[in-house]
Amino acid sequence: MSRKFLDSEILVSTKGMSKEEWLKHRQSGIGGSDASAVAGINPWKTAVQVYIDKKQEEVKEVKSFRMELGNRLEGFVAELFTEETGLKVRNVNGILANEKYPFAFANIDRAIVGEKAFLECKTTNSYAAKDWENGIPAHYEIQCLHYMAVTGATHCYIAALIGNQEFKWYKLERDQETIDYLMKIEKDFWENNVLKDEIPVPDGSYAYSEYLKEKYPSSIKEEIDITNFIKNAKDKLNRYDEIVADIKALDNEKKTIEQEIQAEMKDCEVAKIGDRKATWKSQSRSSIDSKKLKSELPDLAAQYMKTSNFRKFSIK
Repeated sequence: MSRKFLDSEILVSTKGMSKEEWLKHRQSGIGGSDASAVAGINPWKTAVQVYIDKKQEEVKEVKSFRMELGNRLEGFVAELFTEETGLKVRNVNGILANEKYPFAFANIDRAIVGEKAFLECKTTNSYAAKDWENGIPAHYEIQCLHYMAVTGATHCYIAALIGNQEFKWYKLERDQETIDYLMKIEKDFWENNVLKDEIPVPDGSYAYSEYLKEKYPSSIKEEIDITNFIKNAKDKLNRYDEIVADIKALDNEKKTIEQEIQAEMKDCEVAKIGDRKATWKSQSRSSIDSKKLKSELPDLAAQYMKTSNFRKFSIK
C-alpha cells in the first residue's frame, strides 16, 4: 500500500536521496518553485528557465552559499514557528503527487500535526524585508497554492527569517479559484511546451538570449523572409526604433545629470545631495597594451591570442 500525505501520494522517499537523484525527479513535472515562474511572477526565474531545466539531458546542480544556508536554517525556522504558535510539525520526506494533476509534484518543508495543512520555511536577506511588509510575497503565495493543489491542504503556514533580524509567519487559506487557474497554466505549459518540445514565447530575459545563442551559435550565408511568421511585424519594428531612440535620449539625460554633479564636485571624492551621496573616486587599472605587444612581439602575442566566436544582431 502506497504512503499518503493528505490527498496526495508519496511517490518516492527523499530520505537519503542524493541531490542528483532529486534533481532528476524534478524533471518529471512542475514543482512549487517552478510554479510562479511558469505563471510569470517570479522575480528571479522565467518560464524559459523552467523549460530548459526540464529538457536538459544532464542535470546541473546550482550551488551557492545562500542556498546552502537556507537549507540548513530550515529546521531552525520550523522550530521558531512551533515556539511562537504552539503547532507541532513533522517531516514528510517524500515527493508528493496527485492524480488530479499528473504534471505537478510537491516537496513541502513540514506537515502540521493535527491539521490538514503544511508549513513552508523561508530565509531571506535584510534587503528583502520590504517584500514582506504587506504579507506573503506573490511568488511564495503561488508556491503555497501549488502545494495546496497537490496535497489537498485546506490551508498552510509560511514562516520567514528575514535578515537574521526578524521572524514572521502567516496563515494562507486555500483559494480554489486561483488554484484552478494556476493548474490550467501549468497544464498548458507542461503539455504544449515541455512535452511538445516547444520553447515558450520570447520574454526579454537573459536566459532566453542565452538559450538562442547556444541553440544557434553560428550563421550560414542565407537570407530568409520571416515577415509572415511575426505577428504585426511592421508595428513591432517601428516600436523597436522608438525604444532605441528613447534609450539614446535617456542615456544622454543620465549623462547630463552626472556631468552637472561632477562639475560641482570638482576635486572632491564625495558629495552630499540631500539625504543621498554621490562618489567620484580615483581608481587605476593595469592592462596589457595589445597594440604595442602585437607590434614589438608578434609571435608572443599570437601565442596568447584568444578568438571568440559570436553572432552580432542588428536591425537596419
